[in-house]
Parts: sequence; structure tokens; C-alpha cells
Amino acid sequence: MLRKIRIALATLFFVAATLLFLDFTGTVHLWFGWVAKVQFLPALLAMNLGVVVVLIVLSLLFGRIYCSVICPLGVMQDIFGWLGKKSKKNRYSYSPAKTTLRLIVLAVMIVSIAAGLGSLTALLAPYSSYGRIAQNLFAPLWQWGNNALAYFAERADSYAFYTTDVWIKGTATFVIAAVTFVVLGVLAWRNGRTYCNTICPVGTVLGFLSKYSLFRPVIDTSKCNGCGLCARNCKAACIDSKQHAIDYSRCVACMDCIGKCHKNAISYTLNRPAKQASVATESVTDEKNVEDLSRRKFLSLTALLAATSIVRAQEKQVDGGLAVIADKKIPNRATRIVPPGAQSLRNMERHCTGCQLCVSVCPNQVLRPSGSLATLMQPESSYERGYCRPECTKCSEVCPTGAIRRIDTAEKSAIQIGRAVWIKENCIPLTDGVACGNCARHCPVGAIQMIPSDPQQNDSPAIPSVNTERCIGCGACENLCPSRPFSAIYVEGHERHRII
Repeated sequence: MLRKIRIALATLFFVAATLLFLDFTGTVHLWFGWVAKVQFLPALLAMNLGVVVVLIVLSLLFGRIYCSVICPLGVMQDIFGWLGKKSKKNRYSYSPAKTTLRLIVLAVMIVSIAAGLGSLTALLAPYSSYGRIAQNLFAPLWQWGNNALAYFAERADSYAFYTTDVWIKGTATFVIAAVTFVVLGVLAWRNGRTYCNTICPVGTVLGFLSKYSLFRPVIDTSKCNGCGLCARNCKAACIDSKQHAIDYSRCVACMDCIGKCHKNAISYTLNRPAKQASVATESVTDEKNVEDLSRRKFLSLTALLAATSIVRAQEKQVDGGLAVIADKKIPNRATRIVPPGAQSLRNMERHCTGCQLCVSVCPNQVLRPSGSLATLMQPESSYERGYCRPECTKCSEVCPTGAIRRIDTAEKSAIQIGRAVWIKENCIPLTDGVACGNCARHCPVGAIQMIPSDPQQNDSPAIPSVNTERCIGCGACENLCPSRPFSAIYVEGHERHRII
């Protein structure tokens, strides 16, 4: 029964998390947006202490149920493991914990968070890894299916569906997502939760807590016949059937062992230290090593929480449209553009885990993953396919880490994320001798006016003049400029956003 409940809850969380990245209408987030905000690392980076405390309490009560129920990357691995069981049953075996590797990866994560190395944090964050897989690999298939339905619906005089553009938003991010999907799929197919118990820093932190959980699987030695069936079905490789011992730091509370034991020798029950001590076979030296390891893990967890708090404290001190114009090239910006609500490049780099949720919900196709090594997979704005409409705040509504703070439309209209820069050599009135004015007509804040190119001749070709005090950097001028391949006016980003 416990296993069925766990599978039902895991299915609910997995489907909800996946739909967040597949949805391009913006409606799913109204129902399931909370799923992104209850993920451990995003909640920690956002200093959402309520969620963090709840997850810690759950781990202290029931073990690593976060890993087997809430984390979509963990559930995805379970799906691969389940498929692997179709080809070979009873295929797992006990293996010693890779403690040194786990602590090294955790230390790397702590350093990356404290130092603001967003790209490294993004590579190690489990929720973000799944987000990239869903957004880059699953979402195109979903959109192609939608476009097929729209095609047939149109021929039936129905407009229940509408087509959407399918394109690769970031080559580097796509490759990383594909490699991650293949590697984790193979590992889970062959060995179950190898990634969760060797690489995942969240698994290491929660594993330390789960060692002291109130409820846990317990082996009753009076009933156990030593068949080893539990160990051969343990996806976490944490059951030593010969010693009748379970490594609770790696156990993900999947309940598979309970269902496989024909003698009912394993039960999920209250922790009983006295009874467990009577059947323990570890030497005094081993017990001392385990105690030292627990102390190191505790210090690592404390350091992680402290580092995040320091980062947060530092951040407090520092501060509708036309058809898509094809064949536009991205200008060489000296400063990249991040969406309103990000506050600054520094805040984005320190808090963003590159989960791609904001990229997936952007209706104007402005956000895309960065290809720069320093900010790899973090979102940035570019205006070849659309511009950042003043009435849209979807990215700020869905960000679970605080990298993009929630804002309303009034706030957005007053935030300068960049400024428009005019390039004389590309401007059509001067190069082709025809009147234009697209940038001035479509500027939503009236920051561009057309003035004579020659002040001495009022009938000279009109060129744009940018009022940088009013420009908010939305990119409407850049997107709608007819000059090709580079726009005659483009947006240069601000390192720190300004309020007008």
C-alpha cells in the first residue's frame, strides 16, 4: 500500500512539473506553479524558508521521500529503472557508499553558490537538469503534436488549436540536456539511482538528514532468511542483506524492498535504535568512521545554508505584434540583457540555476539560454523573434529561485533593462533614401522621435533620436527595424537595472 501511495504521489508531481515546461499557453502555471517552488535548491536560493523547513522536517520524519516523490529528475530515473526491469528482474546489488565523491560534489556546489558561479550550479542542480531536458527535448515533441492537431482542426473549420514556432533556443543547452538525458537514462536503466547517491548534492544533504529519520525501513532478523531479494530490488543499492543493514543516507524510501520480501521481514516503521544495535555487526572502528562522516556532512549542510544566507545578504546591499522578421542576426552586445525583475546581472548569476522555466513560458520568444561559459544556460533577452511586451510578466511569475523577482505591469513599465543605440550605417532612410520611422511608431514609451538628419534642412531624411532617460530596453525598436541582417537600432543592456 505504501508503495502504491508513493507511486501515485510521484506521478502527480512528475506530470505537474513536466507540464510546467511543456505549456506554451501560460495556463498550467496557475494550477501547478507551486511545484517549481517546492523544489529544494530553488527554495533555498529564493530563501523560501517555509518550504525549506517543511522539506527538512519531511526528511527527518520519513526519510528521502523528496527524492522519490517530489524531485522530477528522481522520478524520471525511476521510469528508466522500471523499463530496465522489463528486460531483467532482480538485477541490482549492494554497493558501498561513494562518500568521498558525494562530499566533493557537495563542496563544489557550496563554492559555486557562494562565488556566484551560476553555470556550475546549473549543471549540478537536479530540478534544473530535468527542466532543461523537458524544455529542450520534450517540449518540441509536444509542440509538434499541437501543430499537427492545429493543422487538422483548421481543415475541419475549427480553431481550437493554434500553431506555435518550434526552434532550438540554445545549441549548447540543447546538447547538455541531450547528454544528461542519455547518461542518466543509461545509469538508471542499468543501476537505478546511481546519480542520486553519488553526484546529486541535494541527495547528499537530504541523505544526512534521513539517517536520523523517525520512520524508516527496518529488517526483522527473526523473519529474514537471507535470500537477498530485497538487495537485488533496491534501486539505491543501499541494502546489505548479508549484514542485515540499510544505509539510510542513500535510501530514497521507495518501498520496493517491502513489496518484494516474501517473508514480511522488512517494514516501514519507527526507528528503534536499541533493537538495531543488537543486530549490528560493524566494528568499533567502522562506527567511529561513520560518526566522523556524519559530522562532516553536518558541517557541509551548515556551510551550504550559511553560504546562501551570505549571498542573500550581499544582494540586499548591492544593488501584441507584427509577423516575425526572418534572417535577423544577433548584435554584438557589450552587456547582455536580462529580464525585468532580475534587478542586475549579479543577481541573475548568483540565483539562477538555468532550469529554463522562464524560457519555456516566454510568449514572445525573447528569452533564450545563454551560450557564454560564464553564464551558460542562464536566460538572456534577444529580440530577433519578438520583443519584451510591457504587459507581460510571465517570467517573473514562474521563477522559483528569486533570480527574477515578481513584478507587476506598472513596475515593469518603469524598469530600464537597457537602452536603445542607433547605428547610422544601417539606417534605411540614409542607406536607401526611403522614409521609415518604424522604431518611433512602435516604441511603447515614446522614447524615440524622428528628426531631420540635417538640422539645416527640414526636408532631409528623418532619423531616430533616442531619449535614453525614457527608454526601458524592451527591444520593440530592434525587433521591428526592417534593416537586415543587423538592425539599425539595437538594445544595449544595463548591468544593474534602473527605475525611471
